[in-house]
Amino acid sequence: MIIDSGSIEETTKRLGVLYQKHHSWLIACAYNQSKDEEVSSDLVQELYLYLGEKNNHKLFYNDSFNLLYCHNFIRSRYINWIKRENKSQPLNDRIDKEYETYDIQSDKRLHEAYDMIKQELDRLSKTKMWSSSKLYELYTFSELTMEELSKEIGLSKSTVFLNIKKIKEHLKEVINNPFNEEKNR
Repeated sequence: MIIDSGSIEETTKRLGVLYQKHHSWLIACAYNQSKDEEVSSDLVQELYLYLGEKNNHKLFYNDSFNLLYCHNFIRSRYINWIKRENKSQPLNDRIDKEYETYDIQSDKRLHEAYDMIKQELDRLSKTKMWSSSKLYELYTFSELTMEELSKEIGLSKSTVFLNIKKIKEHLKEVINNPFNEEKNR
């Protein structure tokens, strides 16, 4: 007897065998992924629907379906479900939040501190700390990492790090941190 391996009847028969022989194993596989009985049940149901709708004879194995394929299908669907859950956020959470009024004073303090940093760096560029000042400017006002900066200008990473650290410490001593003032209010 020749069986049409792509027929709906054959797929239905194999789905019955898969359910009878391997349903508890499939649920266990899904539970090992999700640690949630409801999600596990949903994943296995999706597998049955997929296999029934796809009607793909290449997935057949012995009198049922390829169990490794079924396991991988469940695992893949669970990973996709997690990604969807992490992306979605309830809209109500964003709408119900009360927003603070815009603090003009803290914004002004921030701009003043930025201007003071720029002025101090300009002042330092005319002293013996000019090289450290220029390295700090190159690092702070560009998208380069310390390693990329060291390669670009041909200095060791430790030299770049130490010079930038020296300027950071100097700026901390000379300029008031506007964020600290907000905390002290």
